[in-house]
Amino acid sequence: MAFVKLVKNDAYYSRYQVKYRRRREGKTDYYARKRLIAQAKNKYSSPKYRLVVRFTNKDIICQIVHAKLQGDFVLAAAYAHELPNYGIKVGLTNWASAYATGLLVARRALTKLGLADKYQGQTEPDGTISLVDPIEDGPRPFKCYLDTGLKRTSTGSRVFGALKGASDGGILIPHSENRFPGYDPESKELDSEVLKNYIYGLHVSEYMESLEEEDDERFKKQFAKYMEEDISSADIEDIYKEAHQKIREDPLAKPTPKDVEKWKAESRKYKATKLTKEQRAENVKAKIALIKSSADGDE
Repeated sequence: MAFVKLVKNDAYYSRYQVKYRRRREGKTDYYARKRLIAQAKNKYSSPKYRLVVRFTNKDIICQIVHAKLQGDFVLAAAYAHELPNYGIKVGLTNWASAYATGLLVARRALTKLGLADKYQGQTEPDGTISLVDPIEDGPRPFKCYLDTGLKRTSTGSRVFGALKGASDGGILIPHSENRFPGYDPESKELDSEVLKNYIYGLHVSEYMESLEEEDDERFKKQFAKYMEEDISSADIEDIYKEAHQKIREDPLAKPTPKDVEKWKAESRKYKATKLTKEQRAENVKAKIALIKSSADGDE
């Protein structure tokens, strides 16, 4: 086939439609978003909730969100940088921390809705997959859907750590076992022991031990923060177990202490205050006097 030059004429440009801003920026997959927020017509104005999970270099963000015409509204949110309040001070972006963050947002949302006592979820996770069942003569479980954004949903991804944490926290999130660590695509079975190890951070513990034996210098560099906090490979499982228990006891957000007066004083240093008319007149008189005095000195 011969090469045909694409000619973009007036007809092409007059019909060109600019894509949505967040599509141009590469931030939103609108094909997926449309399907995540579209609610059944017979449910009228009932909100359709999403568990939004996002990762940055140093943090994990979990939010329970529903969409309105005005925009998205957040019901509850939890962040990995809150985990030090529950005893997890290092490794805030690994799989086990993603699980803890998902658990935190689930317990926080259910506490807000008054369902925390009715739906406890899995209080002692063992790596098995089980969806939340409705209780008899009571409210149905809170339901939402996983929103992974642009992140690849490969097997073992940390996104599914947050999903597992929220599901074990008592929220009904439709999912299967196919994408959790420990799933074997050939036998089509999930090794629950492998998943349990990921929940309690034992995969990190094993790697710490092997790296310390093989390359001590690299170990000291890679796990410097763990050494600063005096955390060994034997302590990791207990840290996460205690954190899960503390999250269930008190999931509510705690405001961070802020020294308001300090920052007010700091901002005043660089803020130019507006002068009154009398002050400006005085400044003009001072400049005139200075010019006259310098002229008299030259003479």
